[in-house]
Amino acid sequence: MDLLPRYKAALAAVLLTLPGAALAERVAGAILPDDAVKVAENRYTVPRSYDETLKFYRSVYAPAKYRRRPIADLPSVKAVHIENPDARPGQWEGMNVYELRGETRLFVLVKRR
Repeated sequence: MDLLPRYKAALAAVLLTLPGAALAERVAGAILPDDAVKVAENRYTVPRSYDETLKFYRSVYAPAKYRRRPIADLPSVKAVHIENPDARPGQWEGMNVYELRGETRLFVLVKRR
């Protein structure tokens, strides 16, 4: 009967060591950086640089599966669209990561029902 307390301790240890992405905030299933701050519905600002934010998303959403395409590359605006190939109604179908006036922002596009 000593197995149950050991099992609970092992389970607690596993849950405490889960990667940060598993505990991160999600919007319609899309993972957001821990430091993202909501500014409007499905819109967030991130205190990281644009390049750091893109690096985060390369680690979370592998470029081989989640296609990316530039949507702006101007001196005042840089933007990339990340596409979710497995989107279902009510889930995120894409995400725009962009830098505007030195501020990194995210916009999560939700697939209509």
